[in-house]
Amino acid sequence: MARNTILGVFAKSPIKPLEKHIQIVVKCSKQLIPFFDACVEENWSEATKIRRKLSKLEQDADALKRQLRLELPGGLFMPVDRADLLELLTQQDKIANKAKDIAGRVLGRKLQVPSALQEEFSTYLKRCIDATEKAAEAINELDDLLETGFKGREVELVAKMIAQLDAIEDDTDVLQISLRKNLLAIEKDLNPVDVMFLYQIIDWVGDLADLAERVGARLEILLARK
Repeated sequence: MARNTILGVFAKSPIKPLEKHIQIVVKCSKQLIPFFDACVEENWSEATKIRRKLSKLEQDADALKRQLRLELPGGLFMPVDRADLLELLTQQDKIANKAKDIAGRVLGRKLQVPSALQEEFSTYLKRCIDATEKAAEAINELDDLLETGFKGREVELVAKMIAQLDAIEDDTDVLQISLRKNLLAIEKDLNPVDVMFLYQIIDWVGDLADLAERVGARLEILLARK
């Protein structure tokens, strides 16, 4: 029985589910691109369909998160610290939660980005999603990191990805400042309540990149402890 328990601990690697989780998270956040496209066209039925798909992906990520938390071994044979993996999982999951919040808030008010800002907002949104994709790219290297014992060129590769992620997040900060400035310039011509929500949506979209950067930071901590 003891032998089977030990073998079970070795056999159940948490890395594959963690990688699968962030792939779902990225797929979820990417739904915001067609979602906002539908909103621009005032195609609210299409926006509703996309929001449902986004919500289903968020639920899938949530279910996988709960499963991983329950099944994550607590023994001595974990290749990486359990607490570090759980924190990594938490940060990943927050990205999907934020994407769901954004879609819900926009659809609930049938909120539209002003035409003068639509192109700039689209660039900003896509760059924030670039950050989530770069975080996933780094997480997907965990298998190779384990195989190499967290040493050598693989560590350098992941460190480079984390640096690229930080640079993307810096880009989103610059884009957000510009977007807020340009919204300020036209806000007097808009519904004041809509303006308030637009600032919130701009912030929440930026949170996607911030949360992706936190995933990178948690991965960096994990590397530093090896």
